[in-house]
Amino acid sequence: MVATFTHEWNTPAYKGKASFPVGLFIDGKFVDGSNKTEIEVINPATGKVITKVAEGTDKDVDIAVIAAQKAVDTVWGLNASGAHRATLLNKLAALMEQNKDELSALEALDNGKTFGWAKGTDVTFAIEVIKYYAGWADKITGQTIETDEKKLIYTRHEPIGVVGQILPWNFPILLFTWKIGPALATGNAIVMKSSEFTPLTAIRMAGLIHEAGYPPGVVNIVTGYGNTVGAAISSHPNIEKVSFTGSTLVGRKVMEAAAKSNLKQVTLELGGKSPNIVFDDADLDQAVAWSVHGIFWNHGQACCAGSRIFVQAGIYDEFLKRFTEQAAAIKVGDPFGADTDQGPQVSQIQYDRVMDYINSGKQEGATVHYGGERYGEEGYFIQPTIFTDTKPNMRIVKEEIFGPVGVVIKFEDEEDVLRQANDTVYGLAAAVFSLNINRALETAHKLRAGTAWVNCVNQLHPNVPFGGYKQSGIGRELGEYALYHYTNVKAVHVNLGHKK
Repeated sequence: MVATFTHEWNTPAYKGKASFPVGLFIDGKFVDGSNKTEIEVINPATGKVITKVAEGTDKDVDIAVIAAQKAVDTVWGLNASGAHRATLLNKLAALMEQNKDELSALEALDNGKTFGWAKGTDVTFAIEVIKYYAGWADKITGQTIETDEKKLIYTRHEPIGVVGQILPWNFPILLFTWKIGPALATGNAIVMKSSEFTPLTAIRMAGLIHEAGYPPGVVNIVTGYGNTVGAAISSHPNIEKVSFTGSTLVGRKVMEAAAKSNLKQVTLELGGKSPNIVFDDADLDQAVAWSVHGIFWNHGQACCAGSRIFVQAGIYDEFLKRFTEQAAAIKVGDPFGADTDQGPQVSQIQYDRVMDYINSGKQEGATVHYGGERYGEEGYFIQPTIFTDTKPNMRIVKEEIFGPVGVVIKFEDEEDVLRQANDTVYGLAAAVFSLNINRALETAHKLRAGTAWVNCVNQLHPNVPFGGYKQSGIGRELGEYALYHYTNVKAVHVNLGHKK
């Protein structure tokens, strides 16, 4: 029998209660996994177990794929009009709005981000994404192509069919909507793996999807581990496309499995080591404030985090002084505290990984300018950390840390900073701060990254594509661009009664 999760909050930030089944969601029903095993969900603020959820296996992926294919063949795919798909997406958005506080509390509970950030940013943005793709659902059109008067030729953008989607743990509900929005708008059925670290909002969303009226099998959610459920989705012969967000290392494995199985289409949104360039003619107050947001937002657990902060020599000392003051003002603590800015890292594994990077920076000779230690006695809290006196070959400069750790690097001129900024295997995002708009734009154009922010950082919108160059990934999330990854293009040639 499927277990039920019940939790009550009585905190300064939120007071409320949640109760819902925590099984796998397959063919419109919550079910136990084939092996009847469970995964413990840990509260990162305390290190204690919140609840247990059903653990899926490759057998459950097989069952979900069959359900998804049945939906495509009977009630979804080409059997559901764009207008109908739009209606269901709008119903889902409305239900998310009605349950906004509960979804935000669940996100803060098992991820560790603050309730205020979860509600004000993550869930709000997630609702906007669903609304945005509802608007696209009846506008998936092809072209009529002129050749000669004896032929009618047109293209159709048809749903791929059954698609696999694999979520990370850093923005669980937000990236849930980034995945399902374009997939459902274009008529695909989904087999999704939610993260084993942060499964609660995905499971709760399954209930809202059912309540919105989606036919059974259209969305299936199989919580499990990467080496079982993730591997099964990546290599399944009847899944025709897989979308993965996570580390570059795992992205390679997903791409390899996709190629070896059935050459399924792949989109990958992977790691980053984003440069944040502050020229000496920048608005210093704004550059400092945005740079703090750039690296410490979401506890540094963002693939686009501005973790390499390049500051021109003329303002370096003053920038560092103000940057340090604002980092020191960040309040670390309980995600449900009234004025908390930064919660814990998501797990013991991630905490250990970040602390290993901090220790490597110390051992390699970098200066810990601020922070660099554990915060508190329980949970997975780390102080906001600033390194200076780094060298280009240091791990903390080259590798993605995925925690509240930034390096501040002095540079002399544009040629110098462009060389350093582009000296990375990644290319997800970058930022430039300068009041000289010509300089800012010329620099932004020369940075090898999928997103370049000018006088801001970490700004994302439902209608703007997001993705990377180089080893930061393949394809794009969000915007019209994401739709292209969820359709096959068919060209139809019609001979208008003319003999050969």
